[in-house]
Amino acid sequence: MSINARLQELGITLPPVAIPAASYVPYAQTGKTIFLSGHIAKKDGKVWVGKLGQDMNTEEGKLAARAVAIDLLGTLAVAAKGLDNVVRIVKVMSLVNSTQDFTEHHLVTNGCSELLGEVFGEKGVHARSAFGVAQVPLGACVEIELIAEVA
Repeated sequence: MSINARLQELGITLPPVAIPAASYVPYAQTGKTIFLSGHIAKKDGKVWVGKLGQDMNTEEGKLAARAVAIDLLGTLAVAAKGLDNVVRIVKVMSLVNSTQDFTEHHLVTNGCSELLGEVFGEKGVHARSAFGVAQVPLGACVEIELIAEVA
């Protein structure tokens, strides 16, 4: 099954590549490796603002991370000239806007990791880091970047 057919089965429509909010590009490629810049969580087309452990719980954060994964896939589709050209997802790095005592960053980030697994199967299994941070740009609850290998 093609990746596009899998996305359709999951009811996912990929968004266009977001316009950078500062001085950077949405992705860069060297050889067969594509580095996606951090994408922040959005809900209903607007920045998904919140702080885990304060005004958001882990399940809401997980949904936000899933939303980020969909945005990342939109950018990756353009960068890779189609998601079927992705050999594997190599690494995900997640920044979770959270209180000092929040400790479930890894569970929030599962929202992204699980979707990548659903979409790519074994090719979506990746290395990962998840950090709690004092703030994310624009007050977003989650920011995630991704590294992928392409054919």
